[in-house]
Amino acid sequence: MTKSDYTEPVSQLLTLGDEFDQSEWRDYSVLGLTTDHIPDLVRMALDEDLWVDTESNEIWAGIHAWRALGQLRAADAVKPLATLFDDLDGDINEWVSEDLPEVFGLIGPDAVPPLCDYIEEPGHGQWACVAASNSLVKIAERYPVTRAEVTNIISKKLEHFAEQERQLNACLVANLVHDLNAVETAPIIERAFAADAVDLSFMGDWEAVQIELGLLEARLTPEPDYFAIEMPEFAETRDRIRALMDQRIPQAQSAPLPPRKKPGRNDPCWCGSGKKYKQCHMREDREKGL
Repeated sequence: MTKSDYTEPVSQLLTLGDEFDQSEWRDYSVLGLTTDHIPDLVRMALDEDLWVDTESNEIWAGIHAWRALGQLRAADAVKPLATLFDDLDGDINEWVSEDLPEVFGLIGPDAVPPLCDYIEEPGHGQWACVAASNSLVKIAERYPVTRAEVTNIISKKLEHFAEQERQLNACLVANLVHDLNAVETAPIIERAFAADAVDLSFMGDWEAVQIELGLLEARLTPEPDYFAIEMPEFAETRDRIRALMDQRIPQAQSAPLPPRKKPGRNDPCWCGSGKKYKQCHMREDREKGL
């Protein structure tokens, strides 16, 4: 497919360019885009040829297209757009993993059934399923009437914890606990933790989850070193660095500084907390422009 295949007003999206520093999405209706343009917008959102030239404005066209589809509440676009999640387990694309859930949130309740089908289909990788689950959460946040249905879908996915990756289970738990405050799902969450099927570096252990859900006032046991449990090789390096720092600067230590190169969203946070970067300093770093 070439850019000449797109006609006005869809073709205008080829020239809009960089959206990286935009705090708010532009209003695409001012371009004259309507529901009649949904098929062409879907084609553009999936057009891999537009991602080839990193120096061209056309590389941003797919992002503009799926945002326009979100604003049009294009329910027919949900199923094809969800296929973009399939590549996340091979190559993490933050535009896909973070932007598309917002798109589906805009589309609303009509996006729930196809996303449910997607998350229940076998063969999707763990990060694809995480993105689909995050999308359902975005819908529930915008449309509280869908909360019960979304909670049921995610908790049913968690029921398969025994055959799923521990990181996927941890993300599902985070959706249920942190995003949806779904106290009613505590029994299935407890079973997943009891089976040691949940990555502790995301939400902590079962006691920590109970505290966040309001089921427990305070810890009954000392908090473990989640970082050491989940990533002992990194914890060993962390401990060596801390020991060296203590030798060189025996007085009270100042807070660690962020590295020049930020870690990936699912990498250990640079501060040594033991949490994933996205669960720790990622938002603060972005607000500081780091």
